[in-house]
Amino acid sequence: MLSIIIPALNEEENIEKIAAALTALMTAREIPCELIFVDDGSTDTTWQKISQAANAQITPAVTIKGVKFSRNFGKESAIFAGLHKAAGDAAVILDCDLQHPPALIPEMYAKWQQGFEVVEGVKRGKGHAGPLYKLFAALFYKAMKASAMDLDHASDFKLLDRKVIDALLEMPERLTFFRALSSWVGFKRAKLEFEPLPRENGKTKWSFKKLSAFALSSITSFTNFPMQMMTFSGVIFFIFACILGVNTLVQYFKGEAVEGFSTVILLILITGSFLMLGMGIIGYYLSKIYEEIKCRPRFIVAEEIGNAIDN
Repeated sequence: MLSIIIPALNEEENIEKIAAALTALMTAREIPCELIFVDDGSTDTTWQKISQAANAQITPAVTIKGVKFSRNFGKESAIFAGLHKAAGDAAVILDCDLQHPPALIPEMYAKWQQGFEVVEGVKRGKGHAGPLYKLFAALFYKAMKASAMDLDHASDFKLLDRKVIDALLEMPERLTFFRALSSWVGFKRAKLEFEPLPRENGKTKWSFKKLSAFALSSITSFTNFPMQMMTFSGVIFFIFACILGVNTLVQYFKGEAVEGFSTVILLILITGSFLMLGMGIIGYYLSKIYEEIKCRPRFIVAEEIGNAIDN
């Protein structure tokens, strides 16, 4: 059986549509599956729509389950809640806005039957994103490459074998980055390209502020690249200081010392700025450690349709 995990936040306009589309597709392809909707603290009628879809039970080949969070815990938590709930031999992560084409799922399923344990959906482009988003996305993926993790054009749209699911669920960390973790675990992999579809209903929940916070959290959760950059900057400043120091001594002993009050002030300001930036980066990492050692659950379930899960 295949589990299809669908995180949802204020997606009342898309629940019925995606449930009907997946039910028709899986029935036509004769793939037994369960649809697992994870309501990530929606404030609209998303949960009511999920409940209606689950109670409708259109075909015995496709079952619908739902998990409702007590509040918004984020997409990462929603994905892991779905993985906890999944009873299938494999699971697919699918966005509720239908930007991930459901028609690709049977191809993923076929690849899995051929022996591949991770089948990744890889974007051909950045979809309908603007130039600013593409620029920041490129910078983000460059930063991730510093940890030997090439996530360029990657997405959360992928199929995972049960072995991969179990490996992910065994990880104790609370601050997760699913896209990177699912790559880090390894296993036999295949890739399928897809073109992101335009959103038909509703609005994206990812504002620039949320995307920036998510990118920063993901980078610091999975790589020490910011600390490495500060170390590199420190080495560059040390070399620059040595050169300037030698030049100053030479000028002094030659009796040609020049007035440099402005230069000194400028150097102090630059050095102070880098020191404060470095302390801020260290402080951010400490805050991440603080969040981890509290060992709070990744999510809290308020209501569900189906069997109970552990979080």
